[in-house]
Amino acid sequence: MSTPTRDEKMTVKEVIADLRVAPSTFYRWRQLGKGPRSIKLPNGDVRIRRSEYERWLTEREDAA
Repeated sequence: MSTPTRDEKMTVKEVIADLRVAPSTFYRWRQLGKGPRSIKLPNGDVRIRRSEYERWLTEREDAA
């Protein structure tokens, strides 16, 4: 019997560390609609699904 896997939610800090970009760069990408789709929680925190992050990275790779 397999257990369903949940799509991990990454913090902005984790994404920024992985990409090695400044927080201002990431937030500018979000403002311009060029960042990965994200989830804004009621407390204002932002999360990015790992699958969405990987999809977004793949798109960037194809565009390079």
